[in-house]
Amino acid sequence: MQEENKIKTYAFIDSQNLNVSVQKFGWKMDWRKFRRFLADKYGVDKAFMFIGYLPENESLYEQMHESGYMVVLKPTFDITRPRQEASSEAGEEKKPVKGNIDADLVLWAMKEMSNYQKAIIVSGDGDFYSLVEYLEGKGRLANILVPSGHYSQLYNAYEKYIIRLDNFKRQLAYHDRKKRS
Repeated sequence: MQEENKIKTYAFIDSQNLNVSVQKFGWKMDWRKFRRFLADKYGVDKAFMFIGYLPENESLYEQMHESGYMVVLKPTFDITRPRQEASSEAGEEKKPVKGNIDADLVLWAMKEMSNYQKAIIVSGDGDFYSLVEYLEGKGRLANILVPSGHYSQLYNAYEKYIIRLDNFKRQLAYHDRKKRS
């Protein structure tokens, strides 16, 4: 009976924004801890992780899935090369790639809307402003989890929804146990 009354909450995570932002401030996210945190603190039933696909990260995607994320992969592309030269040559240094997931995150938040009552957006990227505005207008916005105090000014109007993840660094940081010798 209690399960029927539970508010279904889904999280939509911009993995690139979250990952790059926390690393910029000197720490790494422990993705297992973060999934548990979302469930325990915010009642998140499903957490959609949007990631640019790289074949060499296959084990990471599996690990994310095993940690409880619904992994949504987006093809990536080399942002430094013209289209006709996009093939990779052996011995070439690693080039920056782009796997722009913004449209996918918005699309999935809309596609899944009939399945949840509340949404959590995990990103400090102002590209999600329209989604945040829409969700708030429909009474569906639970929170906006931002990596740090450095997030888009577009979210100033939604300050009451903002949760800074750097305030939970001790709980969420990855610690490499192998390095402690």
